Amino acid sequence: MKETGRKVIAQNRRARHDYTILDTYEAGVALMGTEVKSLRLGRASLVDSFATIDDGEVFLRGLHIPEYTQGSWTNHEPRRTRKLLLHRGEIERLIGKIREGGLTLVPMSLYFSDGKVKLELALARGKRAYDKRADLAKRDADREIQRAYGRAVKGRAREMR
Repeated sequence: MKETGRKVIAQNRRARHDYTILDTYEAGVALMGTEVKSLRLGRASLVDSFATIDDGEVFLRGLHIPEYTQGSWTNHEPRRTRKLLLHRGEIERLIGKIREGGLTLVPMSLYFSDGKVKLELALARGKRAYDKRADLAKRDADREIQRAYGRAVKGRAREMR
């Protein structure tokens, strides 16, 4: 039976906190058999992972996929460099944007899409400390507005009774 839909394996939660996301791409990942089996068990970590472009190819570095427990001598190395599969036009666009400066490739999430392992890759700019504080302040203000709105609506509901 063929899988359908999207099943998330791992997410990089700190990425949205540390970076301003400008654009996202979906890339395939070149994997060994034991890596796929380990991923099917839901075991992977995107912490400290990043993507680089070398000689016109995109590589994912630092992705941790633990060894498959039932694997034999054919098991994979947990933190090996893995090739990302993108269209040539997408790679050229990424090279151009990264050369402009200040941008990096950040893995956002790893998931199964119709049975194939995919990586959501983001073109991002690093945030400075004051940007992070501003985002936190904005989130707190929005939350407070929602609370006040909720209290006002509940107050009106009591008046109408």
